[in-house]
Amino acid sequence: MHQPPGYQNKELPDYVCKLNKAIYGLKQVSRARNSRFATFVTNMGFKCSHSDASLFIFNKGSRRASLLLCVDDIILTASDDKFLNQIIAKLQTEFPVSDSGKLHFFLGVKAGFINGGIFLSQKAYATYIINHAGMKDFKPLATPVDLNLKLMADVGERVPDPTQYCRLAGALQYLAVTRPDISYAVHQICLYMHDPRLPHLHALKRIIRYLQGTSGFGLQLLKGRIDELVAYSDVDWAGFPDTRRSTSGCCVFLGSNLISWSSKRQPTTSRSSAESEYKGIANAVAELTWIHNLLLELG
Repeated sequence: MHQPPGYQNKELPDYVCKLNKAIYGLKQVSRARNSRFATFVTNMGFKCSHSDASLFIFNKGSRRASLLLCVDDIILTASDDKFLNQIIAKLQTEFPVSDSGKLHFFLGVKAGFINGGIFLSQKAYATYIINHAGMKDFKPLATPVDLNLKLMADVGERVPDPTQYCRLAGALQYLAVTRPDISYAVHQICLYMHDPRLPHLHALKRIIRYLQGTSGFGLQLLKGRIDELVAYSDVDWAGFPDTRRSTSGCCVFLGSNLISWSSKRQPTTSRSSAESEYKGIANAVAELTWIHNLLLELG
């Protein structure tokens, strides 16, 4: 412990404040933890990625390694097993790191190595959402959204329990990490979390009923050529009756694998479908540029 810069007491330089609060409750703990870890792995020869601050890359000669950090969970891969074990041993000298072996679970996402690739899924989390909503006995639906229904901000009665609505909407947001098929539907219901109405609740329940029949769905990534980066973009022009704003959607493929997707309301109103399409393309190009720079850093 030491006195923080700018608050040193010259008369009592060895005095420090007594800590009465758990360190995990302090706002600066995440920054301090990340700074210490980043400094240590940088001294090991890793470089922090410019595209993603949580990614550290080692690239010297024939040795390559990538380390992805999320709070206190780490995914680590290297060019050979010997080098991988050396990195783990080095980390264990400074941090209480445990080697869990081959990637199995990461932040609630299950990784299964099948069909010549990796399958990412959140089946357990999808089941938790269904049970938490009290809808495990409801009949499944074939689609997550009714395309003929246009949600509006002020139509319908207010939801009796908006807290439950927000919890379920937030849970569905995290489920969309491996479920691009519900990305658009989840985006629609999350726009009304500040004042949910009954039509919004019905739309949310439709997504959950869709999950009942598709809880095992996920993202399949296959080994193969990755020399082609392709993006697709589309726009729902003036899709919001309240503001006449458009929804941009895009997805990016690396080879045959879907690696990025988004559904987002445009910040301004477009005067024509062509204008909204250009805005959607601009978002897709920005995503492509970021992924391109990340791939360059990975070598």
